[in-house]
Amino acid sequence: MKKIYYLLVLLPVAFTACQKQPYVQPNPLTKTATLTFTLTQADYQLLPSTAYPSMTDNFNSAADANTYIPMILTAKESPLLNDQSTATVTYAIAPPSVKVADSLYSDIHYTVTSADYFAVTGNHYGDFSSSDVLNFLAYKYPAAVANQLVVLSYVLYNGTDTNVVNSFLYINGAWMQIYQISPAQYAIVGDGKYNNFSSAEISKLPGYFNAFLKADITIMDTIKTNDVEYVSYQIYTGATYQKVLALTYDGNNFGVISTQGTGSFLKTKGAWAAVIPTPTITHKLTATDIQLIVNSTIGSSSERSNLNQYGDFSNWAAADLDSAFILVLTTDYPSPQTGTNYDVVYLNYTGGSDVSTTIVFQWNGTAWAAK
Repeated sequence: MKKIYYLLVLLPVAFTACQKQPYVQPNPLTKTATLTFTLTQADYQLLPSTAYPSMTDNFNSAADANTYIPMILTAKESPLLNDQSTATVTYAIAPPSVKVADSLYSDIHYTVTSADYFAVTGNHYGDFSSSDVLNFLAYKYPAAVANQLVVLSYVLYNGTDTNVVNSFLYINGAWMQIYQISPAQYAIVGDGKYNNFSSAEISKLPGYFNAFLKADITIMDTIKTNDVEYVSYQIYTGATYQKVLALTYDGNNFGVISTQGTGSFLKTKGAWAAVIPTPTITHKLTATDIQLIVNSTIGSSSERSNLNQYGDFSNWAAADLDSAFILVLTTDYPSPQTGTNYDVVYLNYTGGSDVSTTIVFQWNGTAWAAK
């Protein structure tokens, strides 16, 4: 009997152990955030290493910022943030690097020939003075465009002949020789084997160049605060390119001038995306617009008469106002843009005085409608 009794005692325990555990509701999304911050270097580095802002700590354009910042927000912010969370993010826009149309080294490098020397100097010495070089560039590139870059190999005569390789930039309608990183300077930072920088060094270049320029007595002897120094350098990013970076001297150091931009971002359906502002065209009613409405059949005759006399709208019905302004928009904008707000500004007589008032309209592709 004891054995049976013990078995009966154990059965509820075994049954209890086999029961399903009660379902525990996971924590719901608990916070709708309103974020405001400026991107730091650590934020840019949240991007994949293949994304250029992870190395440059800035964006080339607002469009790129709208592409990459949602990726940063996804990596940076808690996934438990509710939809409709917003972020106002300030970011750096790329410094004023000179946008060279063609910077492939093989395309822009040129070695001066004997015929070139003769064509410019009219003699057979086979060298150029400093002024001859600029004359040659005007001769060789008669249709030069803004920010065109040329890397020139030639013989420079400065009391004696020297083989040189120099960079020239066409800027403000003229050719000018710009600062070029030398083989010795590449070697200083460990890039002397190929005499070019790698894509992994992009974020380091301003620091490199600041050190090179400050150590160059030919630069420091004449530099003044706010002067801009254009630095030509070679970089390998799958191919060899010659690039130009503009550095400004602040009285102590050479540095890039990054401007700032600010973007708005919204979390919807679990994903961050840029909020693109609606383009807006503001149209303030003109005397011609007023006369157009007066001569129409829109509204009552008393409304139109009053408008003709005073040039403002007094006690016009909302539907009549919409019709009047749609007439103006149809006349003044025969090819309207879809997805654009047209803000119509008019004088509304109320409370004994004229009040500047705005009604917003959009063209949906087939008709105008007030928003």
